[in-house]
Amino acid sequence: MTYSKGVVKGSSGAARAARAAGEYVPSQRRVERERFKRARARRAIAVAALSTLVTSVVLFLVITRSPGWPRTRETFFSAAYARKALPEVLDGLLLNLRLLVVCGAAVLVLGLLLAVARTLRGPVFFPLRALATAYTDFFRGLPLIICLLMVVFGVPALRLQGVTTDPVALGGTALVLTYSAYVAEVFRAGIESVHPSQRAAARSLGLSSGQTLRFVVLPQAVRRVVPPLLNDLVSLQKDTGLVSIAGAVDAVYAAQIIAGKDFNFTPYVVAGLVFVALTIPMTRGTDWITARMDRKRAQGGLV
Repeated sequence: MTYSKGVVKGSSGAARAARAAGEYVPSQRRVERERFKRARARRAIAVAALSTLVTSVVLFLVITRSPGWPRTRETFFSAAYARKALPEVLDGLLLNLRLLVVCGAAVLVLGLLLAVARTLRGPVFFPLRALATAYTDFFRGLPLIICLLMVVFGVPALRLQGVTTDPVALGGTALVLTYSAYVAEVFRAGIESVHPSQRAAARSLGLSSGQTLRFVVLPQAVRRVVPPLLNDLVSLQKDTGLVSIAGAVDAVYAAQIIAGKDFNFTPYVVAGLVFVALTIPMTRGTDWITARMDRKRAQGGLV
């Protein structure tokens, strides 16, 4: 058992008894250092709280004392319109949540397939790699709003037999087309980050190329790209509101209907706050997962 150097000045009887029993007793210097760290942490918290309070008060006074604040408050922050809009916005939010679940699953599957296609080796797979590359380049460069307009209004104009004209389905398809290109690049980065020695070791054990990809490469790649994937899902959750341009009554379109009656924009603020309330837990969860994985990787728990 290692004891602290020196004798603790003014030690109590309990400390002497603990040393006699073979227990570790911190030195006076260590105790003072810990006390100083706690005091510094409390001081930092107090300074941060005070600066936040001062900044909030200054912003509040600047906004509320501006010449146009009374009219802005009536147009954007009306409590009466907020109470009127909230139930309908929440009803429309159910559509956004359904789109998030369905489109999120489709995006992950399609993005993974595209990433695997882009990382296939051998000249025989060149056409598949070229098609996957062209897909990701095109839809990453195409603005989402234009993709939505092309799919929502272009597909029904073709009058194809058996093709749906449901704006929700078409809007979800546009979201999947765009976001799968981004997710594919995230998966591809994860696959290429796996060291070639992992493939070589798997092949030396007798695994085929497909088995190596499935059992060795992909599990490591997916673990490494969980944080950026969650960030893409957060962005998808916000962009589900764009299906309102097709006429689907989601949270945004419900707010637009109410705002169009009296030209009061408070429903838009309500819809925005609802999306923020959904996004913040997802972003904080993403940060927590990222920090947890970083700690495990630093301790050698993740490959």
